Amino acid sequence: MAVDPRQVLAGFLTLTMFAMLGNMIKRDHFDSVDVNQSNVPNVPYDDVKSEHSLVTFPKGSNGPWKEDGLDLKPCWTTPNLDEAQQSEGFITFSLTNGPEYHVSQIADAVVVARYLGATLVLPDIRGSNPGDKRNFEDIYDVEKFLKSLDGVVRVTKDQPAEISARNLAVVRVPNRVTEDHIQENIEPIFRKGNIRLATYFPSVNMRKTTQKSNSDSVACLAMFGTLELQPEVREVVDSMVERLRALSRKSDGQFIAVDLRVDILEKKGCQGSGTHGMKSCYSPQEVALFLRNIGFDKDTTVYLTQSRWDGSLDALKDFFPKTYTKEGIMPVDKKDKFLNSEASEFEKVIDFYMCSQSDVFVPALSGLFYANVAGKRIASGRSQILVPADISGSKAPAADFISPYISKKNHLAYSCFC
Repeated sequence: MAVDPRQVLAGFLTLTMFAMLGNMIKRDHFDSVDVNQSNVPNVPYDDVKSEHSLVTFPKGSNGPWKEDGLDLKPCWTTPNLDEAQQSEGFITFSLTNGPEYHVSQIADAVVVARYLGATLVLPDIRGSNPGDKRNFEDIYDVEKFLKSLDGVVRVTKDQPAEISARNLAVVRVPNRVTEDHIQENIEPIFRKGNIRLATYFPSVNMRKTTQKSNSDSVACLAMFGTLELQPEVREVVDSMVERLRALSRKSDGQFIAVDLRVDILEKKGCQGSGTHGMKSCYSPQEVALFLRNIGFDKDTTVYLTQSRWDGSLDALKDFFPKTYTKEGIMPVDKKDKFLNSEASEFEKVIDFYMCSQSDVFVPALSGLFYANVAGKRIASGRSQILVPADISGSKAPAADFISPYISKKNHLAYSCFC
């Protein structure tokens, strides 16, 4: 039976038309979600999750983005437990105030335990509010922690029954504790019995020093090689990063993380704008002007560490419609546990790791959070950290605002990685 060429052509055109229509529907659905997201701070997570595979990122995206550098390699050598004199004593401590403190508290505790030959008791985690107490494994990977310190210091998961708060001497430890301080101020107390460490922070200085110590390798390992998120928290962070990359299709999947928390800005008096000298914090409007004037366009996706939307953030959203807080991008089924609970520790940890993984990090607030996020980013080659400045009304290259931690390579992390 002969086939009419006109029927073949008609069938081909029909199939082509349906294929084009299908692609238009898919694209329009994603675009409509994109538009809605730029106008509403909180949109159900599942609205875009299924469309992630449809996103294709353009080459040569707008804005002063730059590719990550190469991952650095650890320079430290893992010390041997046999090299340290062992004792029968125990050291306890708690992690407090957020992950930017946890990094330092772990390092100080490990350095002290190593020097004294003591057994370290796995810490608990205490938040800012009374009664906000969690187990280490609620946030961090216990097995990773134990494995990383195997052969360096002895660690026990549980506090021995004979140890109680009544027979523990509390010892204050300055951040970045030195061997001389341990010998003079801690060892004499430890000889009398078990101790509990309480780290305090005389400064937030995380710059590297020229002074060398036998404990440098131990401190580097503890600070950069021990803490990893437990799987469920890691999954939440990964899903939020994936969400932001899906929403950033016009920026090649890249996004900016800004450490900007309204309650802290209000306490520091950063809400106003105007002519400033050296500042320790910047308002939403100042951050918006800064990002615009160094070349980021309105399609740039911005993540804020502020947990819930606040009216003062509208000034930033006016410049960058794709501005989100945790409540807008966290998976719906995770909000009760990680966002709507009374415990703030989860929120702080999520922010710390979001800022560590973003393509650009902008610290609108100075302090230890900025310093320790910078250290984590240096270790992974994410060197685009831009420190805001008052450049309203003018244009300036982003390279002029690279963090001194990066441009001068004066962060402590550069002593640990090479």
